[in-house]
Amino acid sequence: MKLWGGRFTKSTDSFTDHFHSSISFDQRMYKEDITGSMAHVDMLGKQGVIPVEDAKLIHKTLLEILDDIENGKVVFDEKAEDIHMNVETILISRIGDVGKKLHTGRSRNDQVALDIRMYVKEQITDIRKLMLELIEALNNIAEANINTIMPGYTHLQRAQPVTLAHHVLAYCEMFKRDIERLDDTYKRTNVMPLGSGALAGTTYPLDRSMVADTLGFAAITLDSMDGVSDRDFCVELLSTLSIIMMHLSRFCEEIILWSSHEFKFVELDDAYSTGSSIMPQKKNPDMAELIRGKTGRVYGDLMGMLTVMKGLPLAYNKDMQEDKEGVFDAIDTIKMCVPVFTNMIKTAVFKTDNMYNAAKGGFTNATDAADWLVKHGVPFRDAHAILGQLVLYCINNNTSLEDLSLDEFKAISPVFDETVYDAISVEKCVQARNIVGGPSPEYIKTLIQKNKEYLAK
Repeated sequence: MKLWGGRFTKSTDSFTDHFHSSISFDQRMYKEDITGSMAHVDMLGKQGVIPVEDAKLIHKTLLEILDDIENGKVVFDEKAEDIHMNVETILISRIGDVGKKLHTGRSRNDQVALDIRMYVKEQITDIRKLMLELIEALNNIAEANINTIMPGYTHLQRAQPVTLAHHVLAYCEMFKRDIERLDDTYKRTNVMPLGSGALAGTTYPLDRSMVADTLGFAAITLDSMDGVSDRDFCVELLSTLSIIMMHLSRFCEEIILWSSHEFKFVELDDAYSTGSSIMPQKKNPDMAELIRGKTGRVYGDLMGMLTVMKGLPLAYNKDMQEDKEGVFDAIDTIKMCVPVFTNMIKTAVFKTDNMYNAAKGGFTNATDAADWLVKHGVPFRDAHAILGQLVLYCINNNTSLEDLSLDEFKAISPVFDETVYDAISVEKCVQARNIVGGPSPEYIKTLIQKNKEYLAK
């Protein structure tokens, strides 16, 4: 007989047991389930809802069950459906009727809401640490490449000279915002739902704040229907993880391009590359490609959760059993991808000469030449047109702006003089952009220091 089977006259179908059961995946929340139960039973004893001695025995036995699970001595039963019923069944098998008092004043609805919140809180903390390690790795790369000039791109076309430091620090800013989103998600997850019951609370004199304090929650839910029936914190987590994966995927796309023969900007370590079964010369950026591919997987987890929740009337519905696998999958995916990416980028060798030579091609200094004209009295739109003519002249004559003679410059605009050559050197182009957000070495040093202070906090 199932623990809820009093009003039933026959057992569920065996295949229904398998279809209905969630123990195959929610067993990973055993620690949260048992910890939450211990806090709950301690409160029941304190409040006189059950005898204090019964509460102590239940608490002691739950600790023993936790230890047995962690030592591989417990086999979960699919017929007990989920982690909550499995733990309670084991408890009752060990201490009899006293164990049946554990579930006083609660429902599986608020119990699972508690478990998933506790689990998500812990996972956010773990992911946050991984993100900080990634930011530190990128900041170190930036510090080693403050003067490494490379082309910046728009539309994947060479645009203006920047530095490798400037480029990787852009991702530091993205990942710092991702951490802010994780922190925001944590804040809204850090609310304790136990005491909501099935949907309408309970008549027992529960001390919900005591349970919240014991479990480290900052607040308790203020409406019991909301407490058991929403998973917006899971949606928010999946959204945040999707954004993290999007940022990783963008960087991976660049690593994939940069490691190609066409770019030759980076050489990935052999430990983070693979070969071909037929082409002996190949060195493939498979780790970067896998992270790029797994981004779609996390997006799918987000869309799955949104779709599950979109049509559910209040309060709890069994559809919500589908919340966990997507959350677990996205968390597992992130916790694989971030360390792999961090180690891949830490061990990569950047081909700085190739980056510098690429920055000198593609007329990345054209804007600076136009700015030189503006500073010598030419309206910007006229300067833009003049440089367009100069670039076309260079293309037709297979040369570059810095290789033009002064006479060739003057043939298109008499304003030019010999000082233009200094202004359009790629080094000067980078150094002159000494404003907040720019690529100048002077500013980049301040940003690297800011990141160090951020990481130190």
